Amino acid sequence: MHNTINRYYLHPSSVVVCNRPTEIITLLGSCVAVCLWDPVKEFGGINHFMLPLWNGQGLASPKYGDIATEKLITKMIKLGSNKQNIEAKLFGGASVLFFENNFFNIGERNIETAKKVLERNRIQVISSSTGGTMGRKILFNTNTGAVRQKYIRKKLSS
Repeated sequence: MHNTINRYYLHPSSVVVCNRPTEIITLLGSCVAVCLWDPVKEFGGINHFMLPLWNGQGLASPKYGDIATEKLITKMIKLGSNKQNIEAKLFGGASVLFFENNFFNIGERNIETAKKVLERNRIQVISSSTGGTMGRKILFNTNTGAVRQKYIRKKLSS
């Protein structure tokens, strides 16, 4: 029998949940990705957000961590997950954006937002690779919950 796995590239400001075997790839700098997996139902989902909090004005877009993480949890439940079974893994949030040598701490604030939303929803973070100064490429398998990560070294031009 031939096992096939779908592949999907996750763009920033996106949320996807798959109940079929799918490898989801995304690139992160100061952005954060929350990977959720249900070991009972054996499926998962991931988001990729750019900024920590929606200010209540304009569209409640998943480019904001609070919106993207709540939306991810909601999609998992709609596909049959029980919130008590969901596990989380966090990635990204590096300090790669700067302006005139003053860091905005966007990566750090993104990490904290994801943690707060997960804690509020009583979803345990079982592993994470966050912070630092290098970006990450992650590959999330929605069938197994496994995440592979590679660091990305960015060359800055002078």
